[in-house]
Amino acid sequence: MSKNFALIGAAGYIAPRHMKAIKETGNTLVAALDPNDSVGIIDSYFPDAAFFTEFERFDRHLEKLKREGKKIDFISICSPNYLHDAHIRFGLRYGADVICEKPIVLNPWNIDALEEIEKETGKRIYNILQLRLHKSVLELKEYVESQPKNKIFEFDLTYQTSRGNWYYTSWKGDNGKSGGIATNIGVHFYDMLTWIFGEVQENIVHLHTHDRAAGYLDLERAKVRWFLSINYETLPEEVKQKGKRTYRSLMIDGKELEFSEGFTELHTESYKKILQGEGYTISDSRIAIETVHDIRNATPLGLSGNFHPFAEKPLRNHPFKKLK
Repeated sequence: MSKNFALIGAAGYIAPRHMKAIKETGNTLVAALDPNDSVGIIDSYFPDAAFFTEFERFDRHLEKLKREGKKIDFISICSPNYLHDAHIRFGLRYGADVICEKPIVLNPWNIDALEEIEKETGKRIYNILQLRLHKSVLELKEYVESQPKNKIFEFDLTYQTSRGNWYYTSWKGDNGKSGGIATNIGVHFYDMLTWIFGEVQENIVHLHTHDRAAGYLDLERAKVRWFLSINYETLPEEVKQKGKRTYRSLMIDGKELEFSEGFTELHTESYKKILQGEGYTISDSRIAIETVHDIRNATPLGLSGNFHPFAEKPLRNHPFKKLK
């Protein structure tokens, strides 16, 4: 049976993937909210969806639908990171199940409070942990589980996704709203790593600035060096020469994993799992949220110990280098 969806954060970067997932799973987007009205993309999926730029009118519309017997079944949340907690609470108290983008919240204690509201309302919170559905990640997990239980892997994670000056003016450049670079672009990688290699034994941060971060995770079954960057200058020269602005590299025991394709359909696959009752819950996201919270609040050690080689790249002055 087709489900009714509402969406909060319709003008955001990730919202079209949610609209596509709702469409491809045979459901209907009934209403959407965003303070910005640059949401013409809705016409490609649900041109009849009601749209609001004011939360109060959106709220009133959803209550009207409930009185008319057209209640919203799911509320999808694509709003800025710092608003996820409030929007999840709204969805649960309205009486809908909630599907939320990463990071589900910024702090571990927010998870505790939301789990209590789940119990009170009888509704569920689902998190988009899409990398757990990626073919290469599933193959990696299968490989690790096939190896001797006492084997400790050496793993290097490098993820660079260049951003322009607009980034520092937006909410993403505000540490209090985005959680910083490790939270904003790294949280799904930490989820992937702990899902495969187990819980965190030690969490060391070597470098953490406005545009890059690097550190070391000692997991139950892996020693992980990681590097994240939104600065174009940190890209390998061969990547820049090809005109690319993004670089992903996953290496296990010195061997590169294929991880360049297969991302476009993961939201639809996530929705299919959720609608089948097999989606990842807020509890599944806890370790990753604890990890990024600890990274955000750690004092960087500098370049000592087992650090990622990309962390040695010289820092460049930037007019917006200080987070708000």
